Amino acid sequence: MSGVRTSREAGEVFGPRMTLFADVLSVGIAVAVVSLPLLTLPATLSTACAVLRGAREGRPATAGRFFAELRRRLRVGDLAAGLVTLAALALVLVDLALAGAGLPGALAFALLAAAVTTCATVVALRACARPESTTDWPEAVRRAARDAVRDVGGSGLVLLALAAAALCAWMLLPLAFLAPGLLALALTAVDVRRAAAQ
Repeated sequence: MSGVRTSREAGEVFGPRMTLFADVLSVGIAVAVVSLPLLTLPATLSTACAVLRGAREGRPATAGRFFAELRRRLRVGDLAAGLVTLAALALVLVDLALAGAGLPGALAFALLAAAVTTCATVVALRACARPESTTDWPEAVRRAARDAVRDVGGSGLVLLALAAAALCAWMLLPLAFLAPGLLALALTAVDVRRAAAQ
């Protein structure tokens, strides 16, 4: 993130990049804890992306700022986004159960369901990284869908970031509490990259 200071100040043990890394981890833990009900997942991930985007402008990217921003922004639209996320997750689980039931055409159905789920996941994650998500979810989703099509490379990076976060959580369970911060940083970087390319 280009606006972050890169030189050490006198007496500073770790450089500013290590400070940003520590802040990302603390924000990740905060996101993981607040997202445990799953209903709050879109709002927390969106808030984490907004907090990390602020680091480019010199604002601190700390867990305290994350909680302050989250308290200010929680609204009905955020809870509706959480309900849509839970409904989509339930639909995917039902689709997996149907595909595993041995019905005719189950393989084709499973492949189609996997493709739709992948596309929807990319759009949802990119929507969380959009600045509009803090005030207007429908607009954020529309712009994220457009970005997903126009910036295929960025969409691939989003999938790689999600896969890396899932792999870290799978390999070592305590990393599951750190992965959301790293995912939010990756989503923010992809969005900043897209904005810089325009």
